[in-house]
Amino acid sequence: MKIRSQLAPYQREVFQREERVVVMRSIQSMMKKIKLFRLPVAIAIAAQTLCLSAPSAQEPTARANEEMIKQEKIYGSRGAEVPKGYVTDRGLSDYAEILPAGFCPALAKLGGSDRWLDIGAGEGQAMLDYYALDDDTASQKCGRSIVKARAVALSIEDRRTEKWRQLAEIFGDDRLRYLSGRRLKQYSGEELGKFQLITDVYGGFSYTDDLSGFVERTLRLLETGGVFYTMVQNVHLENAKDKPGTTYQTLLVDAGGRDVNVCSWMKRIGCVNVGCDSKGNWEAPTELIEVRKVCGDIAVPHLKMVKYDAGNPPWRRFQLEP
Repeated sequence: MKIRSQLAPYQREVFQREERVVVMRSIQSMMKKIKLFRLPVAIAIAAQTLCLSAPSAQEPTARANEEMIKQEKIYGSRGAEVPKGYVTDRGLSDYAEILPAGFCPALAKLGGSDRWLDIGAGEGQAMLDYYALDDDTASQKCGRSIVKARAVALSIEDRRTEKWRQLAEIFGDDRLRYLSGRRLKQYSGEELGKFQLITDVYGGFSYTDDLSGFVERTLRLLETGGVFYTMVQNVHLENAKDKPGTTYQTLLVDAGGRDVNVCSWMKRIGCVNVGCDSKGNWEAPTELIEVRKVCGDIAVPHLKMVKYDAGNPPWRRFQLEP
């Protein structure tokens, strides 16, 4: 450094101070750039962390959607693809065995202007038996009457048989009607009308993911004085005589997570009288349920779906909301 060696001592000191100031400013400038660089990096890392953690909140919804897709495949299954236990051809004699004892007398009392709705009717075999022209049929043992009520079969999938088409042609669509392609909630009250009798045997009551909504819509379709007959298997029974080791397919719990049996929940519904017949000695503990509508102001305690696993019937868990 020839220039620096030629300076006087005090000049060299001034020069060194100025040099240190320049160096410090350079360092400070570099630090600011580093900080400015680190900020977006930190933001990016935080964003990545949030993105990675976000799916955990969406996992239940994604899983529920996956289960619903599986359930739709069960509904649409045909032939060899139909899973074991998914029955679509139950006849009137099956209804007489599975539903509460009051069902057959109630069916027999229906007049020609009365209406019967069967939810989850499948092939509609129960209604075919009811309308059968043969003398030796199940209708002679259940719901026997000369005058037949107008019958409406409701099914997600169209499972009508040739026998259904033949009888529908004989009696007319206004007497024997088949609706398919939509769920109960997708029909308006005006479209379906009112009924004196509604049945559900392994239908929406056993399969829906919105149990309180389904029950409310069903009861609103009933005329005052009308009756809804249904059943549900593998549940906590009202008489508490469940089989030891029972695996429950439909579970209801209160806000504290305590078990609530289906009948006690239904007895909280406004404007209905509910009767239950617990079948703890059946292979699967089953509750047979009769609901009579006594006034129009239906109010169903709301249930939130907590879990739904596809099956026939599906595995469901609902929680009572305050």
